[in-house]
Amino acid sequence: MTPPLVDHLAARLSQDELLRYSRHLLLPEVGPEGQLRLKAARVLLVGAGGLGSPAALYLAAAGIGTLGLVDSDAVDLTNLQRQVLHGTRDVGTPKTDSAESRLHDLNPHVTVEKFAERLTSANAAAMLGEFDVIVDGSDNFPTRYLVNDAAVLAGKPNVYGAIFRFEGQVSVFDATRGPCYRCLYSEPPPPGLVPSCAEAGVLGVLPGVIGSLQALEAIKLVLGAGDSLVGRLLLFDALSARFRELRLHKDPGCPLCGAAPTIHELVDYEAFCGVEPPSVAAEREVAPAALRTELDAGSPVVLVDVREPHEWELVHLPGAQLVPLGSLPAGADNLDPRAEIVTYCHHGARSMRALDLLRAAGFSRVRSLAGGIDGWAREVEPGMVRY
Repeated sequence: MTPPLVDHLAARLSQDELLRYSRHLLLPEVGPEGQLRLKAARVLLVGAGGLGSPAALYLAAAGIGTLGLVDSDAVDLTNLQRQVLHGTRDVGTPKTDSAESRLHDLNPHVTVEKFAERLTSANAAAMLGEFDVIVDGSDNFPTRYLVNDAAVLAGKPNVYGAIFRFEGQVSVFDATRGPCYRCLYSEPPPPGLVPSCAEAGVLGVLPGVIGSLQALEAIKLVLGAGDSLVGRLLLFDALSARFRELRLHKDPGCPLCGAAPTIHELVDYEAFCGVEPPSVAAEREVAPAALRTELDAGSPVVLVDVREPHEWELVHLPGAQLVPLGSLPAGADNLDPRAEIVTYCHHGARSMRALDLLRAAGFSRVRSLAGGIDGWAREVEPGMVRY
């Protein structure tokens, strides 16, 4: 005689879990067996920031048994406008610790495995190999290519998400059934061409939408339910509240998942994406404290602010000239090519791009302020306005 369903479930789901997941148990597409699949699943989140926050919260609430969190950063006050996994009391705390505390409060049945380190070519294969589904919440191109390549080589599905200002996109890259990230973006953009959220800004609620969709896709993969976004790229415009969908196809010539792959191991993704090694970048940058010493000594340094006018209105360095990056190099007509110039922006990315543009235009003595005006505020003038 078949034992009663309640007794059957009690051996694998506690009474607390039966109540906690009761709305799942009522869904034929989930039900008791689906909930047990969620409980047995292991999902790795790369990043516990804007995208990782809603993804982690909803995956934990859904009952994913084990969540891995990869993030080397600490919580900063500027994160809290969008990274809802963390709170004001967590500022200064490692994000993995903050996330673990919040997720255990949300669902004590979830096991959280913390990796308070950067994902690298040295650790990615071992890390991804321990999980069933990868959720990529990274915010830079080297990590996106690394996650994609490691996932393909490990045979794992990669739930991809990206955000920029008011727009976001989501897909599922699974080379066993469809294209990978390289099929969509075969080459990374030139360094500095696509600004980060710290440079360009992002609407706080946008990662909530995209990260929640990533959680949805991960749950569908675990359940084997519905139609996944494999072979489809979902685009979202927050200002118009419109979704669009693009069909994606595997590229037969893809060097990773195509007919004759040439990539069989992980590489140096910083170099692949054209990111300068720290030693090279340091030669073109000046630290805030060092610049302050030069200015105090009367050095004839010309400060060039390459941010936008509305950022200039918030705060700027005394004596600086505003020359927005978009106006360079034509906008540098009033600058002396022989002068000692230091460019600066918010965090340092745009000023490095400005440095390249000015040098290409014949300005030979150009440096960039490391960390931008935010670095200046943190290291030189703690009372300065920060944003």
